[in-house]
Amino acid sequence: MMPRRPLLTCLLWLAATGASAAPALAPALQAEVDAAVRAYDAGRLAPARDAFESLAQRQVPVAQYNLAVMHLRGEVPQPDRALARDLLQRAAAGGLVTAQLALGQALENGDLGERDLPLAHHWYQLAAAHGSVDAQLAVGTAHYLGRGLPKDPQRAAHWFREAAKGGDAGAMYLLASQYEQGDGVERDLRLARYWYEQAAHQGDVAASVKVKELDARLAAPPA
Repeated sequence: MMPRRPLLTCLLWLAATGASAAPALAPALQAEVDAAVRAYDAGRLAPARDAFESLAQRQVPVAQYNLAVMHLRGEVPQPDRALARDLLQRAAAGGLVTAQLALGQALENGDLGERDLPLAHHWYQLAAAHGSVDAQLAVGTAHYLGRGLPKDPQRAAHWFREAAKGGDAGAMYLLASQYEQGDGVERDLRLARYWYEQAAHQGDVAASVKVKELDARLAAPPA
């Protein structure tokens, strides 16, 4: 079962802002999407489902995604995991970054059947290229560990850097570690310190310790 809170957040966020990487909807369609999610939020699941089904048939990626979420949560009379997968794929192919990320996560975790890491990383990479910080971290981690993608510290550093610029504390710490070790990047203790400090500002306690450690090393006289 896919985690409830992140997907619910996405569902409501899409309704509230209309934000996605898919083409902007015509005002009338956007109004239908907004009304459907208001129904969902009010607990009127049947009208919400009917509205999302109608919109999904008209190839509206946000509706395809939201209907898939309802199937995966068992919020329809006959939940259909195969249909949910098809809907997620259609929404992802339609350019909805939220769906690309969710599909990658579901394929990696086996939420839609057997795990499929190569296909998961196909969708992660598309979402990463469209600016999803979570996807950027996933691609970086896959390259760093050689899990589902070729082990490549340089590519890992690239995606950790992108995710770090997007504010992800974990990516900041990992990138700092690469600079500290010279792993996939030229060794640079000052850049390592910079990224550890950024992670520390995000509340990473271990990063705060590393900042103090590097301050001492940088202040020490050359051997």
